[in-house]
Amino acid sequence: MALLITDKCINCDMCLPECPNDAIYEGDKIYEIDVSRCTECVGFYDHQTCVAVCPIECIVPHPEHRESPEELTEKFKRLNLLHP
Repeated sequence: MALLITDKCINCDMCLPECPNDAIYEGDKIYEIDVSRCTECVGFYDHQTCVAVCPIECIVPHPEHRESPEELTEKFKRLNLLHP
């Protein structure tokens, strides 16, 4: 599943540099996550780095984009073939 930044986000800039897939970007009011690029750090780390650095715990599993570990691994492989 992809992750979601909730409206509790305070735009502290902690998550942005942590994403190895460049899935996090500045939205109109808060940071947002591109679900097509988010692999929950599968293929890079054994934990979600944006979640680990968020001081207010506003990054949660996206309720509409559930993916298995295998699907996340496949997404990681696709993304890295396109952008090695």
